[in-house]
Amino acid sequence: MSSHPEHTTPQATDSPHLAELEAARGGLSRRTLLGVVAAVAVGAGATAAWMRERQSSASAVTATVPDFWALQWQTPEGAELSMQSFKGRPLLINFWATWCPPCVEELPLMNAFYQENKGNGWQVLGLAVDKPAQVKAFLTQRPLAFPIAMAGLGGTDLSRKLGNLAGGLPFTIALDGRGSVIERKMGQVTANDLQALRGLK
Repeated sequence: MSSHPEHTTPQATDSPHLAELEAARGGLSRRTLLGVVAAVAVGAGATAAWMRERQSSASAVTATVPDFWALQWQTPEGAELSMQSFKGRPLLINFWATWCPPCVEELPLMNAFYQENKGNGWQVLGLAVDKPAQVKAFLTQRPLAFPIAMAGLGGTDLSRKLGNLAGGLPFTIALDGRGSVIERKMGQVTANDLQALRGLK
């Protein structure tokens, strides 16, 4: 009888390092194996996060802001603007400020989207997290076809409730005609972003 123990194939319950042993047999280093595992985990997490965002987006805006359609704003000129007037049709809301370069850069795209799609029912509302004097002066030089309202510092809190977890600018949210969130974008929108909205209403 041999004095050496019989060789057995390790099972999953025998060693926590089975994956590393198998990797060594296949010529993979431990670092390579860990890199592959990490990449798969990150990819899976990104996919799950995207799906969660898509699933949670299809909810009524009043689920997070119960009095949303009762909100009222002032325009830079001091006129009243009610959210109720936008109810029932698809609406693109853009939180912006004159001191935010990406905001200023995307406004012409927003304006073009509004002019091209207002005949299809789309509305656009710019909520300025800014001071009336600055916004009024800005619009004198760069007029926009869609309405602008003053959200002030309270606009940051509202945007957070609507999904802007970082509280940064610009932030854009799209609602369908039923008042459900169909898209959110933290950061500057692109022409492709807006193109994708045309069929979502």
